[in-house]
Amino acid sequence: MALNTVVFPVAGLGTRFLPATKVIPKEMLPIVDRPLIQYAVEEAVAAGARRLVFVTGRTKGAIGDYFDKAYELETELARRGKDDLLAQVEELLPSNVECLYVRQPEALGLGHAILCARSLVPDESFGIILPDDLIDHPPEPALAQLARHHADTGASVISVEEVAREQTRAYGVVDVDAFEGRHGRLRGIVEKPEPSEAPSNLAVVGRYVLSSRIFELLEHTAPDHRGEIQITDAIAELLKEQAVDAYRFEGQHFDCGSKLGYLKATVHYGRLHPEVGPAFSEWLRRQ
Repeated sequence: MALNTVVFPVAGLGTRFLPATKVIPKEMLPIVDRPLIQYAVEEAVAAGARRLVFVTGRTKGAIGDYFDKAYELETELARRGKDDLLAQVEELLPSNVECLYVRQPEALGLGHAILCARSLVPDESFGIILPDDLIDHPPEPALAQLARHHADTGASVISVEEVAREQTRAYGVVDVDAFEGRHGRLRGIVEKPEPSEAPSNLAVVGRYVLSSRIFELLEHTAPDHRGEIQITDAIAELLKEQAVDAYRFEGQHFDCGSKLGYLKATVHYGRLHPEVGPAFSEWLRRQ
């Protein structure tokens, strides 16, 4: 079920977290003591990925720095005998995982960001993770669930969850055949429909396993009314040619692209943290 390559579209400006994101990429905002991008990378590695492709923007150099070797810091931690901290810094990535970076020169939509990664993705199915969508997923990571389904069926697969009908205008929304267990065959997909026009209340969450055919379709996808190329439009074309499934993943989803979702994730992971979790939970109970 292993995915060789996972793409991370991380070029967005993070305007909902200004002024913090004026200098800090939103993907580097910490959930307790690890940035969002670390959770996403660990999920990709757990799904078998050994090639990580980051689609970045002009202000996202901190992401590359984070996964690079920090000689000065590691030398100082070793000199001070802080072996536990040194191990944490050295173990951000397994040694057999490579990070590749490509720029998205303009903010022209998620589909365009993924298209920017084409030259770095082999001609095979690949995964996509949007780090804003943080999913707590014991025991099997969300992307691994999708990869397993893809290995079993050969279909491209996207993760979905139910949302309130009035929220459909904020998501890609799917039209799907009857579910068999956690999956159903896609009949259609539409980007941010009005509630009265939405084909369902099943919204796309930021996990995908897609055929490499998606790149050719993205090349010919017309921009929307905002001038952006949407991945949903390309997926709508893909399902005319190949099987595409919706998958209701197991796990708790936090929309960390919003302040409220970010705060909920911080509390959730703070309570689970092995170092501070018990004391933090006790403090919350007293509030």
